[in-house]
Amino acid sequence: MPSKVKIPLIISLLFLIISVSVIIAIAYVQKHHERSLSPGLKYGIVLDAGSSRTTIYVYQWPAEKENNTGVVDQTLKCNVKGRGISSYANEPKKAHTYIDDCIKKVKEVIPASQHNSTPAYLGATAGMRLLRLKNESAAQGVLASIHDYFQTQPFAFRGANIITGQEEGMYGWITVNYLMGNFLEKNIWRAWVRPDGAETTGALDLGGASTQISFLPEKSEQNPNSTVEVTLYGYLYNVYTQSFQCYGRDEAEKRLLASLAQDPKLKLYENPCYPRNYMVNLTMEHTFGSLCTAQFRPANYDPSRVITFKGTGDPVLCSQKVSTLFNFAACQGKEDCSFDGIYQPKVKGNFSAFAGFYYTTSALNLTGYFQLNQFNLSMTSFCAKEWTQLPQILHRFDETYARSYCFSANFIYYLLVHGYKFDSETWLQINFQKEVGNSSIGWSLGYMLTLTNMIPAERRLIILPMSLSLFAGLLCLFTAISALCLIVLVILFVCARKK
Repeated sequence: MPSKVKIPLIISLLFLIISVSVIIAIAYVQKHHERSLSPGLKYGIVLDAGSSRTTIYVYQWPAEKENNTGVVDQTLKCNVKGRGISSYANEPKKAHTYIDDCIKKVKEVIPASQHNSTPAYLGATAGMRLLRLKNESAAQGVLASIHDYFQTQPFAFRGANIITGQEEGMYGWITVNYLMGNFLEKNIWRAWVRPDGAETTGALDLGGASTQISFLPEKSEQNPNSTVEVTLYGYLYNVYTQSFQCYGRDEAEKRLLASLAQDPKLKLYENPCYPRNYMVNLTMEHTFGSLCTAQFRPANYDPSRVITFKGTGDPVLCSQKVSTLFNFAACQGKEDCSFDGIYQPKVKGNFSAFAGFYYTTSALNLTGYFQLNQFNLSMTSFCAKEWTQLPQILHRFDETYARSYCFSANFIYYLLVHGYKFDSETWLQINFQKEVGNSSIGWSLGYMLTLTNMIPAERRLIILPMSLSLFAGLLCLFTAISALCLIVLVILFVCARKK
C-alpha cells in the first residue's frame, strides 16, 4: 500500500477508535455514576378497633415501593384507654372519647409537613360485626362518630370500616409472613428479592369475639371455594382462611357462663373453670346480652339482674364443660373438617399463634415452642389453683384475665387439638409469640401492607453526572466523528485497492 494512502488510513482508524471509546465512556459514566435522592418516607395510620379495646399503629415505608407493595415498619403502637368501640352502642358520640391521647402521640411521630398526606384507616373486627348483626343503626352511629372525629384532625382519613372475618384472617397471615421474611429478603447486593424456596407460615389468631386460622395448604387441597387469592410483591398466593364468630375468648367464656346459669331458681352458680374460692357478680346483660349467648337466654331474663358465679377449680369438669362449646359431631367421619361442619384442609408447615393464644400460654409460663404434654401439665396445675395463689404466680395480675386463664387454656386445647387437628408432632410447629422484632403480630400490619397497593409510589429523583442536553450533544458529536472516520476509511481503502 502506498505511503500517501497508508498514513491517512492509520490516522482515520485511530480517530475512529478514539471516538467510539469516548462514546462508550460517556454512556458508562452517565449510567453508572448517577445519584438518586429518595423522596423519603411515607406514613400510614391504622386503628385496630377490637372487641375489647382499640389500638393505634403508625407504619412507615420508603416512598419508592417494592413491586407495588410498601416495605413497611411499625413506628408506634398506642393502646387506647377504655373499652372497645362496640361497647358504645348506646352512646355512640363517646366512641372517640379516649382516642385523642393516642392521636397526640401520632402527631409527634409523623412530621407535621406530612400530616395532610398521611392516610388513616379504622378497621373494626368481630365486636362490631356482632353489633351490626344485633343493631345495624347503632353500629353505623359508632362508625359515624369516629368519622366525625377525624374530620377535625389533619390526617387523610380513608374511612371507618367493619372488616370481615375472612379479611381479618388473611391480614393476620400477611403480617406473620412479612415479619418472618417469607415475602422479601435482602440479597448480597442489598436489593430486596423473594427468598428462594421460601415456605410460608400459618397464622392462628384468638381475639375477644372471633378466632381465625389461615395457612397455605398443599396444592392438591387448594379448593377455590375455601381459599383466597392474594398478590404481594408480584407473587400470587392461595390461602385457606377461616374465621369463627363467637369463638373468641370473651364470647366463648360468656357461652360457658350462660350454659352454667340455666336454673332460673338459683342466684349462685358453680363454675369449674374459675379458681377455687373465687366469686364474682355479673349482670344478666353481661352473660346473656350477646348474640352469641342469645340461645341460652332464660325466660326470666332481666338485663340488670345480678347473678353470682363461684369458682370450684375443677380441671376435669372444666375440660368437659369447655368441650361442649364445640360441635365436633358435625365433622364426625370427615378428615377435612374442623368443627361446626366447616371444611378445613390438613394443617401444614409452621404456625404462629398470637393475641389470645400468646397471652394465655404466657400466663402458664409457656411461650415460643413447647410440647403439647407440657401445655396439658401446666394447664391442669393452673386450673387446680386457689384464687389467692394467682397473684403470686402471674407476672401481671388483672382480675378479669386471671380468673379466666384456666378456661382460656382449655378452650385453646379443644380448638387446636380437636378442632384444627394439631397432634403432639404438629403442635411443635406452633410458635406462641407476641411480636417479631419491634413489630406486633396482628391483622393491622397486613391491612397496611395491602392498602399500600392503593397508594401511588413516588419515584426517586435521579441526579445525572451531566445534563441530558450536554450528554445528547456529546453523543451526537462523537457519533458524527466516528461516522466520518468510517467513511474516510472506506474511501481510502477503495482507492488503495484500485492502485
